[in-house]
Amino acid sequence: MDKGKILIAYYSRAGSNYVGGDIVNLEVGNTEVAAQTIQKLTGAAVHKIDTLKKYPVDYHETTEVSKKELKQNARPELSSHLEDISGYEVIYLGFPNWWGTMPMAVFTFLEEHDFSGKTILPFCTHEGSAMGSSEKDIRRVCPGATVMRGLPIVGGSVRSAEDRIREWLGLPRR
Repeated sequence: MDKGKILIAYYSRAGSNYVGGDIVNLEVGNTEVAAQTIQKLTGAAVHKIDTLKKYPVDYHETTEVSKKELKQNARPELSSHLEDISGYEVIYLGFPNWWGTMPMAVFTFLEEHDFSGKTILPFCTHEGSAMGSSEKDIRRVCPGATVMRGLPIVGGSVRSAEDRIREWLGLPRR
């Protein structure tokens, strides 16, 4: 696959996060670490999905805001947008598992584009919920896309997950 035809689009939250049963401060969010690893291994283009309105600094406050967004089926406004995805054939889509699926900002991103004929490979970071319903949700939002089996990565182990990521990408282990 031509690396120019691959896009890594991801949402990640740095700062106060739940990792391994504790609230810790992450300089780089777990999903961003995974996205950086995929970029290093594939050379693909990268787009960070981010919201215009920032989530609270406090982890617990963020979980309450994200739960409310999910209940309301909200579509948070994004701070940046890809103008055109027609040149990409494969999209690695990354996100943390929030309340059993993707953050609502990822839904916003998906609904901004036509993914017909594209292959989406989701990956998520989590602390016990794996992919949740995200693969089903992506298929619902992107009916013309081929959605492959995702890669769930426990957030606390993402920094040592390169071999798992390599295997998922179909690359040989180091």
